[in-house]
Amino acid sequence: MGVAPPPFSGRISSGPPWIHIGNMDNKELVAGSTVYLPVHVKGALFCAGDGHATQGDGEVCATALETSLRGTFQLSVRKGRRLLWPRDETPSHFVTMGFDEHLEAADRIAVNEMMDFLVKEKGLSREEAYILASDAVDLRITQLVDGKKGVHALLPKGIFLR
Repeated sequence: MGVAPPPFSGRISSGPPWIHIGNMDNKELVAGSTVYLPVHVKGALFCAGDGHATQGDGEVCATALETSLRGTFQLSVRKGRRLLWPRDETPSHFVTMGFDEHLEAADRIAVNEMMDFLVKEKGLSREEAYILASDAVDLRITQLVDGKKGVHALLPKGIFLR
């Protein structure tokens, strides 16, 4: 099972990334990507910002090449689908993410979330998901700034084509 976050208490800043997404600085999100946002509280709001023209994995010095942000967003509520952590689908990859103060914990969250995805969405056993994650999933550092470390796990969609 995925790594459950601690319960919410009070307000949550949109700055540091976490289970609500926040400022996750993931350069994999390109035109045509779908972001699956977990909704942990009733009446949750949506905000987008902090556009980057370019950025390396990790955004190591607290800034990227900042730019204006323009995009079209389509928001849909998918009732009955419970996510603990944000997930993405890019044109080429399935992506899971983990955020924590410690890089190893963020890594564990991202891998566990990928295994949960493989079990629930692709019908693999937990053991098969673990083996596939070791063989085909790439881990990258999403970010090292904003108070939390981030890791994203990328699984190429092409491995499921017949």
